[in-house]
Amino acid sequence: MSRHPSVTVRAAAKVNLELVVGPRDETTGYHELATVFQAVSLYDDVTLVPADSYSLTVTGRGAADVPTDERNLAWRAAARVAQLDSGGGPVGISITKDIPVAGGMAGGSADAAAALVGADALWGTRLDRSTLHGLAADLGADVPFCVLGGTAVGTGRGDELVPAMARGVYHWVFALSDQGLSTPAVFAELDRLRAERGETVAAPQVSQDLMAALLAGDAPAVGRAMRNDLQEAALSLQPGLAETLDIGRECGALGGIVSGSGPTVAFLAESTEQALDVAVALTASGVASDVRRATGPVAGARIVHPGKEQ
Repeated sequence: MSRHPSVTVRAAAKVNLELVVGPRDETTGYHELATVFQAVSLYDDVTLVPADSYSLTVTGRGAADVPTDERNLAWRAAARVAQLDSGGGPVGISITKDIPVAGGMAGGSADAAAALVGADALWGTRLDRSTLHGLAADLGADVPFCVLGGTAVGTGRGDELVPAMARGVYHWVFALSDQGLSTPAVFAELDRLRAERGETVAAPQVSQDLMAALLAGDAPAVGRAMRNDLQEAALSLQPGLAETLDIGRECGALGGIVSGSGPTVAFLAESTEQALDVAVALTASGVASDVRRATGPVAGARIVHPGKEQ
């Protein structure tokens, strides 16, 4: 029997302040990464209720583009938790989307993180941190960070996390595109570009300048230090993103970067007022299908409606 008749968990989007891509492992096919994540205040809400069989419904922004069967990471996450507990079972899952879909902001990973936390609470499995992290990492490289939230350094595939000190509040503007980019395609394009240049790829490391800027709460220095090795590949596949970057920077943003594998472009602003100015300019230019503002860092997946005890 479940501990609650329903559980709702809120999970945040992420932006990569820095994404350094190392060599590709020919055995696993994955690239070694060093990245600095920050969770930002764009959220999906995931509700789980006990059911006779699994089902999933999605509403909100981009809902039509989200799978509603076992391909969905939230579905798979809930099933993994149920398998760990003899008292667990199928659930009905409802997702309310506000994180951009296929935008490089970990929307699917956030939903998986929410489902893990929600199923754990629903069935009272009391997963320890190590088990929860292992389940999250098996689902996807970004899922562990979506559970953790805040600001963190990720290594390995990005799933080996160390919390990072980030003082202050960071003001973000996100320029969204209605043309998605496939993460595997962006990595493949990066490999192609590097091979074309005969580039030797070193083991990735995060920038000490960025870590020092976060520790000091120095937003202008953070803006200068932002970096994404996937940006060149994303621009190669979607050249129009270059104009988006130019407009945001011309409007006074402290820094601009393609978020993850794109196509969302993230701009760091100095204040709420400057973020509004950048957002207005991007909207007026017509280069983005939508423009959103957010702040960071924020918490990872957390329960917002636990229901009543049974």
